[in-house]
Amino acid sequence: SYLPAGVAHLTHAADAAAAHRPDLAAAIRSLVPVIADPGKEASRRFMQTTGPVTAKGVEDAAFYRETRLGTLTEVGGDPSVFALSVAGFHAASLRRQSAWPYTLTALTTHDTKRSEDVRARLSALAEAPARWATALSQLRSIATTGHGPFDNLVWQAIVGAWPASPERLRAYAVKAARESAERTSWADPDAEFEDRIDGLVAAAHGRGVAVVNSVVGDLRAAGWSNSLSAKLLQLAGPGVPDVYQGSELWDLSLVDPDNRRPVDFSARRRLLADLDDGLLPPVDGTAGAKLLVTSRALRLRRDRPDLFTRYTPMTVAGAAADHAIAFDRGGALAVATRLPLGLAARGGWGDTV
Repeated sequence: SYLPAGVAHLTHAADAAAAHRPDLAAAIRSLVPVIADPGKEASRRFMQTTGPVTAKGVEDAAFYRETRLGTLTEVGGDPSVFALSVAGFHAASLRRQSAWPYTLTALTTHDTKRSEDVRARLSALAEAPARWATALSQLRSIATTGHGPFDNLVWQAIVGAWPASPERLRAYAVKAARESAERTSWADPDAEFEDRIDGLVAAAHGRGVAVVNSVVGDLRAAGWSNSLSAKLLQLAGPGVPDVYQGSELWDLSLVDPDNRRPVDFSARRRLLADLDDGLLPPVDGTAGAKLLVTSRALRLRRDRPDLFTRYTPMTVAGAAADHAIAFDRGGALAVATRLPLGLAARGGWGDTV
């Protein structure tokens, strides 16, 4: 935490530590005033240390062990918060507009465990848990590492990044296993367990490919919808949006170094020129729809900053109101789809306005 802004986190951590180790409670409480004072050397050292320690202990270890849904364990996330309601989203956006209007917002970075489009596809699993339970059972009967939670993590990654080469998938799976340090690690690799990882990855392109293709086929359109919605909410919402290299189109990348592969900017320039010439792309694998949303939203923010001066939640009415989220930035209105599988199951928007 940065102090003094993060003093509440420091106090909470100190209270928890004192409760866990009552024999050290007095010493812990005596340290808090010293650490909480950013003018002291001890406080500066504490702030320099807590970030890396947290990253290694949480993002690079615990988050590879918490595997129920991969989208919950992204860098900066909190897996105890499964979802955010529309009201919760608006409340968070209002706080950002009020307190941090120029903070950077990002969906993908050089450090994310899964790109925004992988997460968007996997988020659809939250609408279809029974479908995933069936598929995972089938896939584990074909290939397993013998570690159920890890199998779930890797098979989700495979579905989220599909189609990905065996080399990319193996690099992700081995890194995930070693970071979690449950069955293998960087310091003490377990060759037998990593051989089973190789077998699982090979099965994705072999005996398990039909199951993988079936699940991806069920999720692909919902993933595209989630991606476009998230991108619009980011680009139109409070803060300064960052678009990571390559994510102007669909980018099905996993953890580094996978998310640092070369980007074909020439292809993006050609597609952008087609859009500027009037192309109205479908929502499909060409990803023209995502570049359209990205380029038009960014240009509007650049050309008409007067339309982005406040944040007002908008009310959606109608039978499918729960499947939309909308806000007014001061003249620029944003409306995005949520829970697309449920929307399709109910037959579309109907009378929703």
